[in-house]
Amino acid sequence: MRRSRTAVALAGGVLAALLAPLATAAPAVAGPRPDPGRECTLTHATISATARPHAPLTDLFTTYADAGAGWTGADSTYSVPLRDGRLVWIFSDTFLGPVAEDGSRPEDTPFLNNSLLVQDWGHLRTVTGGTRQEPTSLVGPTDDADWHWFGAGLPTPSGDLQVGVLGFDRLGEGQWDWEWSHNSLATIDTETWDVTDLAPLPSEAGVQWASWYARTGPGGTVYVYGVEDLGEEKYLHVAKVLGGDLTDPDTWRYWDGTGWTRQETGSARVLPDVANEYSVTPYRDGYLLITQDTSEPFSPAVEAYVACSPQGPFRHATTLFDMPEVGPEGSYGNPNVIGYNAHEHPELRSEDTLTVTYNVNSLQNTDLYDDVSIYRPRFVEVTLDVEP
Repeated sequence: MRRSRTAVALAGGVLAALLAPLATAAPAVAGPRPDPGRECTLTHATISATARPHAPLTDLFTTYADAGAGWTGADSTYSVPLRDGRLVWIFSDTFLGPVAEDGSRPEDTPFLNNSLLVQDWGHLRTVTGGTRQEPTSLVGPTDDADWHWFGAGLPTPSGDLQVGVLGFDRLGEGQWDWEWSHNSLATIDTETWDVTDLAPLPSEAGVQWASWYARTGPGGTVYVYGVEDLGEEKYLHVAKVLGGDLTDPDTWRYWDGTGWTRQETGSARVLPDVANEYSVTPYRDGYLLITQDTSEPFSPAVEAYVACSPQGPFRHATTLFDMPEVGPEGSYGNPNVIGYNAHEHPELRSEDTLTVTYNVNSLQNTDLYDDVSIYRPRFVEVTLDVEP
């Protein structure tokens, strides 16, 4: 049975008032602090968590998507606050409208490999390439055999948006006949939303360098987190870019387990069982890593790890929550429904209360046309209780 769409819980004026601070607040967390060698108390603490749906963001996205005039569902769900108070949401595979009254989408619905949503004072706007009549991905395929997914993003000192881009090659006709091929960085003008540059990033070591970006300050070092994706096994890797220009390969340094090397192939496996997307943010006197547990296939568990340094080592802290939609016992009652790629949005943090998103999908493609509610991000408020 198709699950009904979520009802609109708040009137437009109240909703805008609730969400205006999200769109205008300065980032609560700038990025990893530049003193990675110190000791911290966080790794010795006992951490527990309470999680609940983030109602304002859930209502905002559901209302906008169900209207069917633009974005109606996608995955990835990174966010970047701009200097003018707008919040940009970054997505990979994206469905556009329309949406039928019964909560389904037509089979000829436009489908793109990447898109943006711009949140401004409680309102959302879809950004794609092409035209309104013929939309395309912002970073499109170079031919019919490859495509590009978006990763994490950063605001630039000049006010532009930079987004990590992962290139994939099609190897055959089967559903899983594709593989990652290279990393690049898109620069996007935040007034026109044109892609003004697409620059190559290091790709020699087989690490997808777009899982998370964090800048230490204006013009400062950028920590770059990546994933070595071997299918059933995934490993976290860490690099840092001196001066923050990701397009300059001479400024990249890679954590080799004991120090920083200039050789990308010397990058060490820092932590196993992470997802392709995760977050690493300053928290208390250390760092907080949030990721889906991938030690077992399609695990519903969202985990937190802590460290004293941005490059780890990371110590397991707690399970934050289990994704309730997934598997035969989940809210859809569908064994094909999966969840993945949980991470935090630090600009929306309020003291010990975090905003975390994750993605929901189905291994059966027709489910995404039968029920538009499946293929949408979930928004969760997680409150941490930290005991020394």
